[in-house]
Amino acid sequence: MEVIVACCAGLDVHQASVVACVNSSGGGGRSHKEVRTFGTMHDDLIALRDWLQGAGVTLVAMESTGVYWKPVYEALEDAFETIVVNAQHIKNVPGRKTDVKDCEWISDLLRHGLIRPGFVPPRPIRALRELNRYRRKVAQGQAGERNRLIKVLETAGIKLAGVASDVFGVSGRAMIRALIEGEDTAEAMAGLARGKLRRKRADLARALDVPLQLHQRFMLRTQLARIEQAEAELERIDAMLSEMIAPYDHYVGLLISIPGIDWINAVTIIAEIGVDMSMFASPAHLASWAGLCPGNNESAGKKRSGKSRKGNAVLKTALVSAVITGSRRRGGGYLAEKYRRLTARRGKLRAAVAVAHKILVSVWHMLRNGTFYQELGAGFLDRLDRERTAKHLVRRLANMGFEVQLQQKAA
Repeated sequence: MEVIVACCAGLDVHQASVVACVNSSGGGGRSHKEVRTFGTMHDDLIALRDWLQGAGVTLVAMESTGVYWKPVYEALEDAFETIVVNAQHIKNVPGRKTDVKDCEWISDLLRHGLIRPGFVPPRPIRALRELNRYRRKVAQGQAGERNRLIKVLETAGIKLAGVASDVFGVSGRAMIRALIEGEDTAEAMAGLARGKLRRKRADLARALDVPLQLHQRFMLRTQLARIEQAEAELERIDAMLSEMIAPYDHYVGLLISIPGIDWINAVTIIAEIGVDMSMFASPAHLASWAGLCPGNNESAGKKRSGKSRKGNAVLKTALVSAVITGSRRRGGGYLAEKYRRLTARRGKLRAAVAVAHKILVSVWHMLRNGTFYQELGAGFLDRLDRERTAKHLVRRLANMGFEVQLQQKAA
């Protein structure tokens, strides 16, 4: 095979060690390999960088092993062209599995240009991604604690969630605190309702007229404290995210113009894919990377399951939730109408993934061209194929017992 890179290095990264193989062209074009093992402390990574520079390395590749590759990448990215690859794409021949063999195999593939680099965003975007993903974990913990608190109430026979639409609103929290203290009557606790909920005071009194056991009060007190702690943490994280996203406020404004995309969804999109769309050759490449398009599984002329890949779970979740949120808005638009039509034929989940794909395609064009979202309107799908839509509506009316005769409207 043709040699593409004259001097490169393959790294096999672990938690406590990095095995590096420098692969260079020797006499007669033959491959000359030198293997060394380094630790993963910061000074060890500096020594690794110095050794690679002294050997004349121009390109470095490593597997994306957990989070262990990240400090290695940080230490080398300014000195070399460094790429991270999916371990599934560069598996060695079975039965030849050692750390030395692994790094040599990576260097051989890299030397002949047989490695497809993975997407690693620039350092500011990586920092934004790390904090935003932590925010996601905190929000998930808060949601889980809310569900557990409601479960304790339901176990005790307190039907607060069946009367109040928002258990954790101002009224709901006041009642939960009163339940924890256990000093007020059901009528007194129902009197804590505010706003429109005051109309349901009789139902609230019935829902709250249940004695709580000591351990249940303890659980409610602990859970409410953890919920409020998570809320305070989310406020601090959002303040930090606001500072970090400030250089990209223009792009956030573009993304928020998409129905269903709010501030945190826009931050998530930028944190996961950045703002430089030249990293993805086309919208189809971006959708494939995110796992928002059907897979290909065909053999001998037969097509098998084409379910989407795992892709980027954080980005996929954000876009799917944006689709569901946008579909609930009054008036709707093209995306909401598309979601409703696909839901009728394919189900809610498949419809949400399909519309999320459309949003991601729009995001690619918007970030690449610096343009706002252009709303097509709910009637766009009807205008797209007037004849098919007319036949469908006539057929539905005929099934309902009507006789329909179409006549073209005068200009």
